[in-house]
Amino acid sequence: MSHSTEESVRPAATPIRVLVVDDDRGARALHSGFVAETPGFSLAGTASTGEAALAQSMNGVDLILLDMRLPDISGVEVLHRLRTLGARVPDVLVISSSRDQTTVRQALAAHVVGYLIKPFTQAALQERLDLYSAERRASSESDRERPLAQGEIDRLLATGSIRQHASPRSHSSAGRTGAPPPASLPKGLAQVTLERVVAALDPVIPATALDVAEACDISRATARRYLDHLVETGVIDLAHRYGKRGRPQVLYRLSPSPER
Repeated sequence: MSHSTEESVRPAATPIRVLVVDDDRGARALHSGFVAETPGFSLAGTASTGEAALAQSMNGVDLILLDMRLPDISGVEVLHRLRTLGARVPDVLVISSSRDQTTVRQALAAHVVGYLIKPFTQAALQERLDLYSAERRASSESDRERPLAQGEIDRLLATGSIRQHASPRSHSSAGRTGAPPPASLPKGLAQVTLERVVAALDPVIPATALDVAEACDISRATARRYLDHLVETGVIDLAHRYGKRGRPQVLYRLSPSPER
């Protein structure tokens, strides 16, 4: 009986609140139902226009399912305006029948968390939502400051850095087999995602964090966390490309094996 009491008072996880934006009434109803039936998510509201979506976006919304074809302003314009609001803005998962390169590239440049082509099944949307939820949890966990182990403190005292230097053999193994073994991953990183990030990299052609994010269908912030870990473990190399103005561009590529 005491066990049941403990279970009953344990706080439940706060559901992710979703705003569904689509000018088609049937699509709004269908996708709203999909969201409501996905564990861990709740429907925050619906909108049929871009202006209505912007008005509702700051009312406790975590994620927007955004159609690109709206009757007043385009989905791309909604994305641009969201980024200028200043306060915390919701993430965006595009749901659209638009698949032309211009629209897709503009949406990805706005750092959406995904782009799902309509029509899609309930299972396809739920898979994307589950992936988003997992990445959100990983981001939250990785943002917390973790305690340092004694060895890391000793390295920090000796070198001023807690970077873990891998041995030449471990570098060679990583270069041939890809991502490090699961046991070596920090909390908040998933082995499956790490392998996707490694697969998106090349030993010759450098890539930016945005390139990797688009290839793996993850956010740029998430891509950077995995790239930082791979740099720390010696799996990939980091370089900078300096342009005529602005910040230098950070580039990543797989570290070559010693045998090469």
